[in-house]
Amino acid sequence: MMATLSQLSLLVFLSFFTTVFYFAESQSFIGVNYGQVADNLPPPAATASLLKSTAIGKVRLYGADGAIIKALANTGIGIVIGAANGEIPTLASDPNAATQWVNSNVLAYYPASNITLITVGNEVVTSMDQGLISQLLPAMRNVQNALNSVSLGGKVKVSTVHSMAVLTQSDPPSSGLFNPVFQDALKGLLQFQKDNGSPFAINPYPFFAYQSDSRPETLAFCLFQPNAGRVDSGNGIKYLNMFDAQVDAVRSALNSMGFKDVEITVAETGWPYSGASNEVGPSVENARAYNGNLIAHLRSLVGTPLMPGKSVDTYIFALYDEDLKTGQASERAFGLYKPDLTMTYDVGLSKTSQTPSTPSTTPSTSPSTPLPKPTATGWCVPKNGVSDAQLQANLDYACSHGIDCGPIQPGGACFDPNTVSSHASYAMNLYYQTMGKNPWNCDFSQTAVLTSTNPSHNPCIYPGGST
Repeated sequence: MMATLSQLSLLVFLSFFTTVFYFAESQSFIGVNYGQVADNLPPPAATASLLKSTAIGKVRLYGADGAIIKALANTGIGIVIGAANGEIPTLASDPNAATQWVNSNVLAYYPASNITLITVGNEVVTSMDQGLISQLLPAMRNVQNALNSVSLGGKVKVSTVHSMAVLTQSDPPSSGLFNPVFQDALKGLLQFQKDNGSPFAINPYPFFAYQSDSRPETLAFCLFQPNAGRVDSGNGIKYLNMFDAQVDAVRSALNSMGFKDVEITVAETGWPYSGASNEVGPSVENARAYNGNLIAHLRSLVGTPLMPGKSVDTYIFALYDEDLKTGQASERAFGLYKPDLTMTYDVGLSKTSQTPSTPSTTPSTSPSTPLPKPTATGWCVPKNGVSDAQLQANLDYACSHGIDCGPIQPGGACFDPNTVSSHASYAMNLYYQTMGKNPWNCDFSQTAVLTSTNPSHNPCIYPGGST
């Protein structure tokens, strides 16, 4: 029993240490999109200071605004800059134009400004503009050659960004396939990216998936909340969230075309906190749940089922609202921060946070209410009367988020009693203790409760209690 207690104590210590480390450092796999279709954005220097106060490790610009690139100098923050769709014809037809573009937008600031990636065009392939599509690869090659000529090849990568519409099939994830209409264009692009080591950049949005299927179980699946999961009929893998399913569908599509070595970058993903009355899904609670749980998922380093053990570089949309955008009201309500630099809602990105502000696991379509203050007392256990199906969903959810569920495996100290209730109780408590001991870490869609009664039983020790 003492050995088990020591192991669990070490686990809790390491989890706490890792959590504190996460909040003291920026994380390269957490990025944010910095759109500028707005007339009320703060000065670049103020934005740079804001970013330095967060765990955000990378910023994606849609253009190459020199003031912003310069403001981010010597911060260590990775910068993605973009060549607009309208610039593609000139970059494709004139190598000198590509050289001038690199000189003006990269060499003028590098290496003080940590430019890591150039995206040539945004969602060009699915635009159906055949002329532009045919010019995309020549433009990327010319930009790459310009980088090579100044010894930046391999240091600054060249890619382009795609919408999920490049896929003709994505469910189940193992069946992911690119639309045959785009395959010829994609083969050339992907061969270029394989040769140059640049990532395939994609924009998965579980928000849009929920809008097309607004059942409660779909919302939980999209928000990384406890759910029954969806089994991939092709390989038997159970998926517990839409983000992993969408990203793995892209992985399958890449693999099916023979590009297993091309990595994936999530160039955009997010959830709006507000929208028109006829829009399904926008709310502060849902936005906080999606982005907060996404960040926790990335921090767990669990990865996706087809790409385990690492986190895909992910750029959350967006840093600020863009008040001049057209379209649905939700298009103007994706910002994590307000123009006055305060948080729209807290997803635990601030380095000054002492514990992660992991969001509530209760989906909502109503305006936000303040979250309760953190506490660090007690144990998290299931409420009485919760069904085995819900407990199994809680168990799967907790064990997929980087906690050690070994003790409830056969031979483990907490395997007996061998019931879903007992195993879920252990896993839910360990999730609560590991993720920061906030009340919202012990919610599990309102099926859990905090207790001051120690649920440990010989030889199974539950970490927790007063700290």
